[in-house]
Amino acid sequence: MNKQEIMKIIPHRDDMLLIDEVDISEDGTANGVYHVRGDEFFLRGHFPGNPVVPGVILCEIMAQSACALFADKGGDFIPMYTGLNNVKFRNPVVPGDTINTECKIVKSKAIFYFCEGKVKVGDKVCVTAEFSFALAPKN
Repeated sequence: MNKQEIMKIIPHRDDMLLIDEVDISEDGTANGVYHVRGDEFFLRGHFPGNPVVPGVILCEIMAQSACALFADKGGDFIPMYTGLNNVKFRNPVVPGDTINTECKIVKSKAIFYFCEGKVKVGDKVCVTAEFSFALAPKN
């Protein structure tokens, strides 16, 4: 999926659309990509002279890529973050890095979906987490 296709699933727009592309592999894993340009709003103050992508932004990038897994669920809904657990920040992400995410649904119950994911730069794992969503009606 490109940005236009992603925007059909999630309501995010610039400056908060933080995924450049995402594909679903045959095993049901969402594989997302984001290129850290260096001019993003979240780098201006984090940290001046030594920019590092904030952990919360890395979690958001991971979540946005996971939302591609809901494209086939049908209906008029918005995926809403409902939980974030067991988050581990392992390596920093800086301008010039290409972020790759790997996310999959591990369980679902009614409108709730429970996922596991990771953020990588090259072979380095930067973030691992468990997280969940509710597919909330748009109205």
